[in-house]
Amino acid sequence: MAKTLLEFEKPIVELEEKLVEMRNLSSTLNIDEEIRVIEEKVKMLKETVYKDLTRWQRVQLARHPERPYTLDYIYLMTHDFIELHGDRKYKDDKAIVGGFAKIDEFNVMIIGHQKGRDTKSNVYRNFGMPNPEGYRKALRLMKLAEKFNIPIITFLDTPGAYPGIEAEERGQAEAIARNLLEMSLLKVPIIVVVIGEGASGGALGIGMGDRVLMLENTWYSVISPESCSSILWRSWDYKEQAAEALKLTSEDLLKLKVVDRVVAEPLGGAHKNHEEMALTLKSVLKEELSQLLKIKPEKLLENRIEKFGAMGEFNE
Repeated sequence: MAKTLLEFEKPIVELEEKLVEMRNLSSTLNIDEEIRVIEEKVKMLKETVYKDLTRWQRVQLARHPERPYTLDYIYLMTHDFIELHGDRKYKDDKAIVGGFAKIDEFNVMIIGHQKGRDTKSNVYRNFGMPNPEGYRKALRLMKLAEKFNIPIITFLDTPGAYPGIEAEERGQAEAIARNLLEMSLLKVPIIVVVIGEGASGGALGIGMGDRVLMLENTWYSVISPESCSSILWRSWDYKEQAAEALKLTSEDLLKLKVVDRVVAEPLGGAHKNHEEMALTLKSVLKEELSQLLKIKPEKLLENRIEKFGAMGEFNE
């Protein structure tokens, strides 16, 4: 059972606790039928609750501290991972990790945001908020992948690029803009996966790809619901309304054609079963890689530019 309990999960947990109590009594009492009824109720309640989540509830699931992060997926899905460090200009940003790896028969370059599990590791990872050197490290790794004709996979999971003065002084906006330009021209396949929070330019800085995927309970938006609420209503109290207005869930963005595919999560969220989630994502990535590697570089670039150029089109 997850250590962190979200408000809408409490009725499920209460019923599960009752089920555990009954199972403990089953050795002395004949209550097998009652246990079966409660098990069915738990199953139905889970399906009902997780099927009808609001946008804000999905934001909460995307931020769940027990969700698998980039390194978790790397260690569960790949082998022969070699982490590469530094941007060769300033320093190594711990909020972005990356390196060469193998997903079964596929050689890949994997790059992603990395959060921490506790206060100490979150400070070390800067809470998953990259500085300019993080984006420059990511670009260095992408260029290296292109040199060896190796496809790129990026994992997005950040509350945003680091907003500190020192980050701005070192060219935060330029670093993100440079990545967008360079990623649009890379001659190798790029698969982007939103695995948690996809917030603003912090996510977009490694988010341009031939295929953009989102896990089921993730969000991707130009701004977080809280920040949107503080701008529009001068208060964070309207974050739920902001989440509804932003249409930031995987289902919303698939309809808007901002993303290409939604990857199903285990019932209750990716944090419920890391291994199952990694196995599902690995299968999807292999399928996507198989398709993209058949496309010639020139056509790949043409499709990529056309894909992003078509976003935002509308008719009156």
